[in-house]
Amino acid sequence: MLRFLRDRLRQAAHSDDDGSAVLEFTFLGLLLLVPVVYLILTVGQLQGGAFAVVGAADQAAKVFVDSESPEEAHARAEQAALLAVTDFGFEPESMSLEIVCAGPCLEPGSSVRVDVELSVPLPLIPTMSGLNSTAATVDSSATQLVERFG
Repeated sequence: MLRFLRDRLRQAAHSDDDGSAVLEFTFLGLLLLVPVVYLILTVGQLQGGAFAVVGAADQAAKVFVDSESPEEAHARAEQAALLAVTDFGFEPESMSLEIVCAGPCLEPGSSVRVDVELSVPLPLIPTMSGLNSTAATVDSSATQLVERFG
């Protein structure tokens, strides 16, 4: 009788634990893996935003100093910045552009500084009114000199 009870207890103890390691591994793996993957996506989004503003500021400053008139220069600089930002997958509304001329704009020897600021949204979060889904704001500036001998 004692042997029978001992065998039944071993079977019960063994059968209760069957498959729980796989379940625990799957559950804990997902529980730990999802935040890590989301962190990687967020850092990638921020890096893309940083690349976008650096390219936007640089290209906007270059096309600004290469223009014929200040009106054309402002339009071309804004278009170049918007193109750089949208190439990285960001919305044009999330970018702000500021152009500052040191001295009269487009006068030979003067300089132009372009500041670009971009609100980088959190990945996989839909935009809704009243919801701040911005991960961070990144900015960059670039300065170009207007050629003396054009």
